[in-house]
Amino acid sequence: MTLLAASVTSPFRDKTIGSGVTLVLRNGALGKKHQIETMVGGVAAIDYDRDGLQDLYFTNGAPQSTLVKSGRVWHNRLYRNLGDWRFEDVTDRAGVAGTGYDFGLAAADYNGDGYPDLFVAGMPQSHLYRNRGDGTFEDVTTKAGVSNRQQWPIAAGWFDYNNDGNPDLFVVNYVRWDPATEPYCGQPDKKIRTYCHPDNYSALPNTLFRNNGDGTFRDVSAETGIASHPGKGMAVAFSDYDSDGDTDIFIGNDTVPSFLFRNDGGRFAEVGVEAGIAMTDDGLSVSAMGSDFRDLDNDGHPDLFLTALANETFPLYRNLGRNGLFQDITYPAQIGKATLGLSGWSTGAFDFDNDGHKDLFTANGDVNDNTEQYSSRTSRQRNTVFWNRKPGKFEAETLGIPGLHRGAAFADFDNDGAVDVVVTRLGETPLLLQNQSAKSNNWIAFSNAPVGTQIKITTEQGQQWNHATTAVGYAGSSTPVVHFGLGKAKQVSEAVITLPGGTKRTLRGPAVNRVLNLNE
Repeated sequence: MTLLAASVTSPFRDKTIGSGVTLVLRNGALGKKHQIETMVGGVAAIDYDRDGLQDLYFTNGAPQSTLVKSGRVWHNRLYRNLGDWRFEDVTDRAGVAGTGYDFGLAAADYNGDGYPDLFVAGMPQSHLYRNRGDGTFEDVTTKAGVSNRQQWPIAAGWFDYNNDGNPDLFVVNYVRWDPATEPYCGQPDKKIRTYCHPDNYSALPNTLFRNNGDGTFRDVSAETGIASHPGKGMAVAFSDYDSDGDTDIFIGNDTVPSFLFRNDGGRFAEVGVEAGIAMTDDGLSVSAMGSDFRDLDNDGHPDLFLTALANETFPLYRNLGRNGLFQDITYPAQIGKATLGLSGWSTGAFDFDNDGHKDLFTANGDVNDNTEQYSSRTSRQRNTVFWNRKPGKFEAETLGIPGLHRGAAFADFDNDGAVDVVVTRLGETPLLLQNQSAKSNNWIAFSNAPVGTQIKITTEQGQQWNHATTAVGYAGSSTPVVHFGLGKAKQVSEAVITLPGGTKRTLRGPAVNRVLNLNE
């Protein structure tokens, strides 16, 4: 495998300085290595005002003594995209500063009014913000019934589990945590304190809220089978991996076997072990952090990629397309050796160079900020892009400068046809990365597709599949726009759009190098 150093001409240009995005991600660390400190850093790409430009929303921490935000430096931030990589802080006007210690988030139009809404996972409770459509949001958490109190939620995602046309909400809960009983982990004799291993905490079940279609939700975790499986969840991704017409759920768990919830008509069976994705090929449970669930080899079957910690590799599972089985191809795909020394958090599977094959981006950084005191590794790490160069093989390229990277959101922020990346960094401003690698290739994208919509395109180079989802990576929410790189193909002969529930629509010869609005 070829591992490229950070190139002189990077495929991504840092546009952070002068962007107006000035949030500093704060975790309230006091030297006691409380577990929540290392988990902050959510970010969403969300066109909240429907002006055609993807805006940015970031979560932030709070003082650990109260878990309540005590001033502007702790506020979550909403930045309106003004174009040309300039953003305006509209947090106060929009009413989304937040109140507690927040982690991941999920954006989608849950009430069908055309405007994307926001769910923010946090402690001591989560929040649901309804987009009023006038540039402001209303906190409808209590009214909607989704506060998720008494839990530690890390991530969340929207999907339509029962194919009724109303996006439902899945909340990923991590572990039971109490600052008063936080153990001392590390090497006390050397006065080296570290964050504790997840074995020191008990698991929690995840939560599924059914959208009633009237602005309220009902907790259906028990009746659907979700609550029967406590885990230590960090990531969620959705896809119809078995092509039976309903959306399935992957949950990446931290150091315990991951879950694959197969959707059987609105009830779920946990089949991770039998499907072959619960552990690696050698039977080890990794520290799953972020994930994406997309077709990487253009065979029509969604594959699964996830990040993990150093000495574990980042597993890649190929969907075999038969009997619901996956194959661990981490090392044959040349990802194993390249990731053995990395600690990955967020990730995303997008065709960054528009050559017709989805690539992989990983946001990297150690769990601890003092790794150098007890190991040969470094805490601050560079991000990585894995180029999908030939069938079943990836080429790794390191990017930019090291940092404690966490969440990431993927979208075309400058509307040039290339998928860009925004990454959060502990103790720093976010990293805004403009994609420069796709200028010589063609592309097509589809907007206003309901979550779960599957799209297949056909060109002279073959067929590709993708689906609409905002649940991508770790603690992030990415654009719902469905993007395809076309390489040198100059036309798409047809695009087949399959809505949740099975309704199909075919577009003949859609124009390329533009975003097609499926509502028009």
